[in-house]
Amino acid sequence: MENFWENQFVQTAGNYSVVILFMVLFLAIFEIVTKYRNWDEIRNGNMSVAMATGGKIFGIANIFRHSFQQHEAFLTTIGWGIFGFILLLIGYFVYEFLTPMFKIDEEIANDNRAVGFISLVISIGLSYVIGAGIS
Repeated sequence: MENFWENQFVQTAGNYSVVILFMVLFLAIFEIVTKYRNWDEIRNGNMSVAMATGGKIFGIANIFRHSFQQHEAFLTTIGWGIFGFILLLIGYFVYEFLTPMFKIDEEIANDNRAVGFISLVISIGLSYVIGAGIS
């Protein structure tokens, strides 16, 4: 049975399953903290929400990528992934705080694509910085 868990296919499927589970959980948390409903807005064609959500998805996946590469133990990998997500979430609040002249959530909900694009880039950029810290 020990060889089973060391098989690359099994490890890849396990990593994939962990990321899918945490992606759903973390996106649900983002859904709670934003003033708009991500999937309703995306269904209605709001490109700004799609970009911001896409950046969050990429950011979460990138953080877990670094965590998988650097840590062997399952719980350590998950712990660093959760810690990275918390940092990404803090980055979201800092972004909102540093733009007092307008509300990020309102601009994204109104399909301001410039704000949506900056949100995407911030999530991706922060995920690389967080990933470097995990490494």
